[in-house]
Amino acid sequence: MMTSHEIREKFLSYFESKGHTRVDSSSLIPQNDPTLLFTNAGMNQFKDVFLGLKSLPYSRAVTCQKCVRAGGKHNDLESVGKTARHHTFFEMLGNFSFGDYFKKEAIEYAWEFLTDVLKLPKEQLWVSVFEEDEEAFELWQAYIPADRIVRLGEKDNFWSMGDTGPCGPCSEIYIDRGEEHSCNAKECALGKCDCDRWRELWNLVFMQYSRDENGTMTPLPKPSIDTGMGLERIATVMQDVYSNYDTDLLRPIITFLESMTGKKYKGGEEGFPFRVIADHSRAITFLISDGVLPGNEGRNYVLRRIIRRAARYGKELNLNEPFLYKIVPQVVSLMKDAYPELEKNITYIQKIVKSEEERFLETLSDGLKILYENIERLSKENKREIPGRTAFMLYDTYGFPIDLTCDIAEENGMSVDIKTFEQLMTKQREKAKAARKEMYEVDEFFKIIAHLPSSVFVGYDTFESSSSVQFILSGNEPVKACNNKVKDIILVLDKTPFYAESGGQVGDTGIIEGKDFLFRVTETHKTPDGKIYHIGKIEKGNINVGDTVLARINVERRQSISRNHSATHLLHRALKEVLGEHVNQAGSLVDEHRLRFDFSHFSGLTPDEILQVEMKVNNAILKNLPANIHWTTLHEAQEQGAVALFGEKYQERVRMVCFGDYSKELCGGTHVKSSSEIGLFKIVSENSIGSGLRRIEAVCGFNLMQYLYDNLEILNETAQLLKAYPNEITQKIQELQEKIRSQAREIDSLKQQVINSEVVEILKNAKCVNNINVISAKTESKDIDDLRKMCDMLKQKIKTGIVALGSCNDDKVSFVVAVTDDLTKKGYHAGKIIKNIAQIAGGSGGGRPDFAQAGGKIPAKIDEALSSVSEIIMNI
Repeated sequence: MMTSHEIREKFLSYFESKGHTRVDSSSLIPQNDPTLLFTNAGMNQFKDVFLGLKSLPYSRAVTCQKCVRAGGKHNDLESVGKTARHHTFFEMLGNFSFGDYFKKEAIEYAWEFLTDVLKLPKEQLWVSVFEEDEEAFELWQAYIPADRIVRLGEKDNFWSMGDTGPCGPCSEIYIDRGEEHSCNAKECALGKCDCDRWRELWNLVFMQYSRDENGTMTPLPKPSIDTGMGLERIATVMQDVYSNYDTDLLRPIITFLESMTGKKYKGGEEGFPFRVIADHSRAITFLISDGVLPGNEGRNYVLRRIIRRAARYGKELNLNEPFLYKIVPQVVSLMKDAYPELEKNITYIQKIVKSEEERFLETLSDGLKILYENIERLSKENKREIPGRTAFMLYDTYGFPIDLTCDIAEENGMSVDIKTFEQLMTKQREKAKAARKEMYEVDEFFKIIAHLPSSVFVGYDTFESSSSVQFILSGNEPVKACNNKVKDIILVLDKTPFYAESGGQVGDTGIIEGKDFLFRVTETHKTPDGKIYHIGKIEKGNINVGDTVLARINVERRQSISRNHSATHLLHRALKEVLGEHVNQAGSLVDEHRLRFDFSHFSGLTPDEILQVEMKVNNAILKNLPANIHWTTLHEAQEQGAVALFGEKYQERVRMVCFGDYSKELCGGTHVKSSSEIGLFKIVSENSIGSGLRRIEAVCGFNLMQYLYDNLEILNETAQLLKAYPNEITQKIQELQEKIRSQAREIDSLKQQVINSEVVEILKNAKCVNNINVISAKTESKDIDDLRKMCDMLKQKIKTGIVALGSCNDDKVSFVVAVTDDLTKKGYHAGKIIKNIAQIAGGSGGGRPDFAQAGGKIPAKIDEALSSVSEIIMNI
């Protein structure tokens, strides 16, 4: 027996002994990859390396990567709980070579780890190779007989990153679990069936080609290795259990569920809810810890779906109150050694989960009500099928699971139009797909300048530099020289003081000038592999590759940006102190005018909380805290308590920005020398930008002065309008409000007197039609509320009868009709009566049996419309 923790550590340690750098798992939120909702494989964080867009200080790496497959192309959500090995969340062990070793070493390491370290029986191991990969077939025969090496086709044993780009054959290692696990297939054999006798353990990808748009494959100059072995799967083998759910990664969660429900877990169909909840609780915990929050779009919607699916199956275990949040500590306890960030975020995760569970219970109640109303209506119409559109509406709007709709339908002797439901689901997926960038497109510009060395950024220490022009892009064409007739120019220098847009901070602007030219920089950006490029226009002269230039940024703008950036660090710390440590930055925008800071929190800030945050930030500013900025290792920075941002991927060497002992963050942006340079700080707005996400906008420095000047001007103008001093404005407004309220009461009293008088006159013209008291009259009241009020008064006066009133207001006509309760029981319906009246005046309307209102477009027809009431009643 070997615990999962031991397996994980043995894997990482083994490959470290083979010269691999241990790299931490990246976030479940992919960085710079629009094709993925979630990180779903170990190679995701190295994608730019394989594509040649980025280089690393090491050529071998080993990871244990947390993964989620619950959305997009790779989606195992619906299979979870039905099989022994599918999960939404799982861990992928992987070793990687970036142009270093290749097939021989990859095969050797895999075999040695499985047989020497894990001590798996060699005679039970099988291998598959790509049918055309003779090299792999030959290499494997040094370890395993040829009759246990199976050749498979492209579908099974050829891997590619996309339609174009890096690709290559792969080799998978299986363990034969014995004949007792055989299926009923005619031939139970590797490659012939997909039963659990042949348990796939490890996939070795040999990345050796680059495929172009025509399908032509060219050998890569530096072939690479990408491998993946699911921790849950290897744990089943090492712990001698059949299902992943029986390993020490998931069984303790099921045991906790047993104690919570008083029910015993069993395999097969009965254990399905236990497995779903155990799996989903891990995905929920990790996703929220990595910064994903329940919502209505993208990965946020997937998380909401996972939570609601787990809550739905909780009902099958008689868990009718929020319960998932209680499982979170169990997940954290099992996983905190490998992922210590979970323990720090546990309270925050629980609050988010509980809030979402409570919301789902409300929507579930609403969905049940709507579903039962539809079933009742369909039964009266002798229909036995719930329309697909209804099922889709319940699912899409209320998060009501389709399987629950089907179950309730079956209980009531009905079926569901699944075909239409699936068609609507397909349309929704296609719409979402169209809104999402599907292909990972490498900008052609990155390829064009791939040969250039990374730019040297000198802008932390200086605002200008003597540099050399390395590259010029005119339009879409690289050129050796360029003049001011061309509009859009990109320049790359060997070194630059211009900060490239990154981490929420906008890029620098300024000028690049030489002996005979001046280039105005309007934007500064950088490629994934660190090359800084300047976008702008030539204002005079000609630029040549190789020219020596003076690159000078807009200093005043940079300083303003730096003030705002430094203020975000102080704001982040203050929010944690006032609201709690669960607060984490979820995004930011820092420019020369303001700062915008997005953060995780589940409720709006009170005025007192905003004031506390402002006071803490300004207190830190006035203490003149020195900015201590230095490079260190990621481990050392974390040991010192530096804040790392959710979803951000850091290199081993990181830049730590400290303001005294108050704020410590990992950051690559530009900052002030001391906190007092920020000036003062003021929050100008705070609002929600999504479920569990808030946004603060603030100003500081000269921007705060301008903000105060603008508001003082408004204050003085208001004082002049009120003919008061600024300090008397509040009192003056209160006096005016009381005066307005008094006048409103007086107007209401006068209007009521007019209405009372008009009601008396209208009553005199009451008629008897079919033994029914009927009042039909045009009134002077223009307001629809006054019409309603008069209608109610007349209804009370006549006790029994029908009242119809109308009025004109400019080119619009308004009608109201009221029917006493005794007459509604006899079939008189206000909504039907008013519909006929309004049609005469060119309008329409409707309402309840006892009251209705309508509008019309032809004022000249109002008398004719009201005169028709008696005839309408006679024909009912």
